[in-house]
Amino acid sequence: MFVLRTSCLTLIPLLLGVAPALAGEQALDTGDTAWLLVSTALVLLMLPGLGLFYAGMVRTKNVLSTLMMSFIAMGVVALQWIVFGYSFAFGGAGGALFGGFDQLFLAGTGPDTLTGTIPAYVFVAFQGMFAIITPALISGSVVERMKFSTYTVFILLWAMLVYDPLAHWVWGDGGWLLELGALDFAGGTVVHISSGASALAAILVLGKRKGYPREAFVPHNLTMTLLGAGLLWFGWFGFNAGSALAANGTAAMALLSTNTAAAAGLVCWLLAERMRFGKPSALGAASGCVAGLVAITPGAGFITPGWAMLVGGSAGFVCFYAVCLKARLGYDDALDVLGVHGVGGTLGAILTGVVATVGTGSLITGDGRQFVVQVVGVVAAAAYAFVVTYVLCKSLDAVLGLRSEEADEVVGLDQAEHGEVGYSL
Repeated sequence: MFVLRTSCLTLIPLLLGVAPALAGEQALDTGDTAWLLVSTALVLLMLPGLGLFYAGMVRTKNVLSTLMMSFIAMGVVALQWIVFGYSFAFGGAGGALFGGFDQLFLAGTGPDTLTGTIPAYVFVAFQGMFAIITPALISGSVVERMKFSTYTVFILLWAMLVYDPLAHWVWGDGGWLLELGALDFAGGTVVHISSGASALAAILVLGKRKGYPREAFVPHNLTMTLLGAGLLWFGWFGFNAGSALAANGTAAMALLSTNTAAAAGLVCWLLAERMRFGKPSALGAASGCVAGLVAITPGAGFITPGWAMLVGGSAGFVCFYAVCLKARLGYDDALDVLGVHGVGGTLGAILTGVVATVGTGSLITGDGRQFVVQVVGVVAAAAYAFVVTYVLCKSLDAVLGLRSEEADEVVGLDQAEHGEVGYSL
């Protein structure tokens, strides 16, 4: 009777026209899919959040142009991701350095195609949000002086030449850093180190803002910056916890570790400010939480919340002093992309090789090799991003002109580049 009942139950899905998953195959999981759909939307929300975060720190006459540098990425980079970006990053016809041309325009992908337990289209969309926000991060270093038309071409070419190959190195099948064993759970290397190194290359080619550092460049609306930081913190849960690609314990740990690191980064940055300047600032609170978020990103799925406190707190102190070095070294990284994203991403990637304990080894578990691999990944990504970006900026400067006219900088790029003003009071 038991055998008969089992046989009948096995036949029911076939009679209904539903084929059960074969042994070893993964089936669609609606819970995982729902979480990744939400995570994708959360990461997209980070773009307006980034725009507000940056726009509040510039002068009134450049608020719209700064916002536009984030919004244009939502258009240009999203399109390149569908046309060729996803194929270059995750295609399977390339090799160790490049994904290939086999999935141009998402060829071979349909509504029923799965990546793990989620539809491939959801995976494409989720990863596309990372591709969109990364070049937008660079904009914080070049605001108030870079031509919008050239910037638009820059982010398109940068995504193709820097982001897409790096994503393949770290996350794509056969990528050489993935094969080496480098850990980057949600983009410390691919997103933050690459944007920080690229920011340095861009500002070296572009030069300083007119009047810097003689004139005071005072943030015009820190209320806007704090709102943007809050939106970034909120969206980062999708950024990091969504990178588990499932609604599971790893996602839960990544979410809690992310929140813990952000809190520690905020508190430690304010402590550093209090010790150095005597007062904790609103700008410091915004910068500190972002520094903590950046640092935990590469290890969010490997580092427990207790160790995340160390990672985020270290980032609060280290990134604060890295930003303070800007005045001494004399480079004009307008909104501290190098100091927060470059330094924070580097610190986080290296500390992942020190304190990661979930699903991997690290120095504290006796795995010295993982630490060495993390350093190799940091150096390789930073060097590649810097060199390619420097050459790209030099080339664009020669062909299109990289910098706005001096008169446009005086008037403000809102009026000069867009024919609008942010405030009409």
